[in-house]
Amino acid sequence: MADVVGMLDELQNKALRDEELKKRLLATREEKDPVSAFCKVCRELGYEIYEMELICAGEEFHAAMKRSTNGGGENSPMLAGEDDFYELFLANLE
Repeated sequence: MADVVGMLDELQNKALRDEELKKRLLATREEKDPVSAFCKVCRELGYEIYEMELICAGEEFHAAMKRSTNGGGENSPMLAGEDDFYELFLANLE
């Protein structure tokens, strides 16, 4: 799997400087399948990001954070959306 986090970071930086790109990415929320629409835009822009990679990257990132702050235990419940890179990405654009 490519470095999805790195690609999202690069894309986010571009979108913060390009209002049209920002609007295009935020508009994916209105689609019937927002994550698929978002990934399609990413690929059109040259970022090979697919739905499962985006989902897995969020889950892997959350698991790594949990291990580093909780000694690897599973005692802390996941908050809704904290592993959702799609929503986090869009929230950072707003």
